[in-house]
Amino acid sequence: MPNVPLPEPSPHRPVESARMDSAPPARPTVRPSGPAPVLRPGDVPERLDAEGLVVRRWRAGEAGARYRMITASFAHLHPWMGWADRLPTEPEHAERFARSLAWPNAGGSYAFGVFAADDRTPLGMVGLHDQRGGGAVEIGYWCHVDHLGRGVATRAARALTGLLTGLPAVERVEIRCDEANLRSAEVARRLGYRLERIEEDGVRAPAESGRGMVWVKERPAP
Repeated sequence: MPNVPLPEPSPHRPVESARMDSAPPARPTVRPSGPAPVLRPGDVPERLDAEGLVVRRWRAGEAGARYRMITASFAHLHPWMGWADRLPTEPEHAERFARSLAWPNAGGSYAFGVFAADDRTPLGMVGLHDQRGGGAVEIGYWCHVDHLGRGVATRAARALTGLLTGLPAVERVEIRCDEANLRSAEVARRLGYRLERIEEDGVRAPAESGRGMVWVKERPAP
């Protein structure tokens, strides 16, 4: 396949984030029509160890901790994340948090918190998005602004990549980020993903170029 040219650096500060709905708007109560899910019941564990970090399903009593993390990181996330067009109120976030506890949620996503080794301090979020069909599952991530540069997103995404590439139903894992977000792209590159293409996909946040990078890692041949 021909090489895909890499973009020039953006004047905006890139973040360690690939597209995910960490504070999504209201979703339907049933999965929308579309491709059949790739992941099967029991495929996704509720907890993974990630090189000194804990990646696990959020618990019902942790809405406040997640809201504080979003609030602290909002100015950092707003230029790059479509869901961060405005800071939700705490009641709005509590409602969205409750919906995100479903496993998977109505949109086919599994939302994990990334925690320090104490299993209490939130450092970021990662998610699995089973919405594309064709054996593809997407990983999204973002890191708390106070913990950038410590490998949080890389370690968490590596744990999810290892899980997915070990599942027989998954043929490929994708990470998608805007072309201008070089820091996010570096996470995918560091994990051995291949830049498959750059495509026009619209502007969802102020710093985005409207050109999306699609990074791919295929399941190893048996």
